[in-house]
Amino acid sequence: METETLIVGAGPAGLATGACLRRAGRDFAIVDGANAVGSSWRRHYERLHLHTARSHSGLPHHPMPRDWPTYVPRERFVTYLEDYARTFEIAPRFGEKVTRAEPLDGKGWRVTTSSGEHQVRHLVVASGYNAVPHRPELPGQARFGGQIAHSSDFRNADPYCGKRVLVVGAGNTGAELALELSEKGASSVDLCIRSKIHVITRDALGLPTQVMAALTLWIPLPLRDMIFRGLMRMLVGNLTPLGIHAPSEGILAQIVRLGRIPLIDIGTIAAIREGRITARGDIKELTANGARFVDGSEGSYDTIVLATGFRPKLDAFLARASEVLDDRGYPRLRGRETELPGLYFVGFNLGEAGHLRQIAIEARSVAAAIARRAS
Repeated sequence: METETLIVGAGPAGLATGACLRRAGRDFAIVDGANAVGSSWRRHYERLHLHTARSHSGLPHHPMPRDWPTYVPRERFVTYLEDYARTFEIAPRFGEKVTRAEPLDGKGWRVTTSSGEHQVRHLVVASGYNAVPHRPELPGQARFGGQIAHSSDFRNADPYCGKRVLVVGAGNTGAELALELSEKGASSVDLCIRSKIHVITRDALGLPTQVMAALTLWIPLPLRDMIFRGLMRMLVGNLTPLGIHAPSEGILAQIVRLGRIPLIDIGTIAAIREGRITARGDIKELTANGARFVDGSEGSYDTIVLATGFRPKLDAFLARASEVLDDRGYPRLRGRETELPGLYFVGFNLGEAGHLRQIAIEARSVAAAIARRAS
């Protein structure tokens, strides 16, 4: 492989960076260990829709069709990614996994893939958050007699019909899986809320909440957080009686500091209020047929679904990773050249106004930086 820039990952971030480099007239190649673009989106649960508005979720130089719904379903987004690759004549090298990448003293990068060893001037890592499912060991897990699955294995609620299910993790995935289970025949659904969380509505005052966030980026962060907290208190109400407690840190401040997205509610809170889903606190320990929680309550379950997220695992292939990653394993600098010359990360910043919008911003920035260095 002879190329100026190697992009790792053929998801939205990798394709967007490739398109921007194509527009800038720069040479590049994309490698991906999967067999198609957007592999993580193809594996997601069936009911998934974008949580961000179509108008603010298109990748650079190619907006989504205007007749598509405001919140695009997963399968249409995969179609969009396929069309995006065709439009910009991007042909990723599929089935080619990166096993090692090491800097060459400011002279580029040596990258080892399943096809061999390659030397490139620029390396763009766009492999995304969802590289490896995070499967924490729950206290007492060995004694639990039921099934334990990860949300990455969840496609739809059919296999859980008639079962007592505990969903662990109240992020957007956990909340949506609990909602689907409650709607599609699980005999009981409990949602384990392990820590304090912010809950927001997907729309506010007639606008997608993401669009409102984008329109208010000019306002200082503390003031924006005060506005959003007050607005969501009005729209969502007091959730403390349901066992849901909000952090003291603001909604947007948590996104900026921790990359922690609030729970974007599309019906889970109503299901909890109506008793179709039971909110639980953190788990103290698993028992032979269920779980005991920190508040002393207990529940019996046939299945536990871990909605505990993913990890990027960049240190699995990136040499000198400690120089560019924080203590959680995420890049410290994103959308521009890192502390190691010639290395860039795209797609690891969730963004205050939407992940895909942030990907578009970073892809343009990185492509422009590479073009400037080349000239």
